[in-house]
Amino acid sequence: MTPLAKWWRPPVLGLAAALLCAASASEGASLAERIALCGSCHGEDGNSRLEKIPSLAGQPAFFILDQLFLMREGVRQVAAMSSFVKELTDEDLDGLSKHYAALPAKPSNEPVDAERARKGAGIAAQRRCASCHLPSLAGQDQMPRLAKQRIDYLVPTLKSYRDAPRPGADTAMSAAIAGASDDDLAALAHYAASH
Repeated sequence: MTPLAKWWRPPVLGLAAALLCAASASEGASLAERIALCGSCHGEDGNSRLEKIPSLAGQPAFFILDQLFLMREGVRQVAAMSSFVKELTDEDLDGLSKHYAALPAKPSNEPVDAERARKGAGIAAQRRCASCHLPSLAGQDQMPRLAKQRIDYLVPTLKSYRDAPRPGADTAMSAAIAGASDDDLAALAHYAASH
């Protein structure tokens, strides 16, 4: 199984193949063309409707710029993104980050479990999530917006911080959720999505 197949479900494979072909043809593409490519997965308005694909709308510009840079330089390995980021210039990184930071974040189409969200609020207070991500969970600087983020993206991402910190990731995040149970992480994701 290819690395891409591990990340994407079969109905999305055709889309992924088309996007990879488009990405290879995107050398020298304009910023508008690059935004259109990004929108295929992350949503035309930056709010993802695809399972396990993060929403970018409303993310802090520096956070987006930093993540794109880490992916472009090969520090952060995201198989589905590698063909998109390899040809990005510094100007592209800046333009994409400013574009998505300016878009309003919207809730995903996932159902939020109110009881889990209440539990997550307590866990977030205990683990001091607001000290980095702000009380609104809007994020700041290199800290991502968690509010209105996809639950099915947040849960595995939180698990990856807890279980096997990825290269280029903020080690403070791994420390902040060390020892959290899977149920605690799901509760945090529901709380963030409801915020």
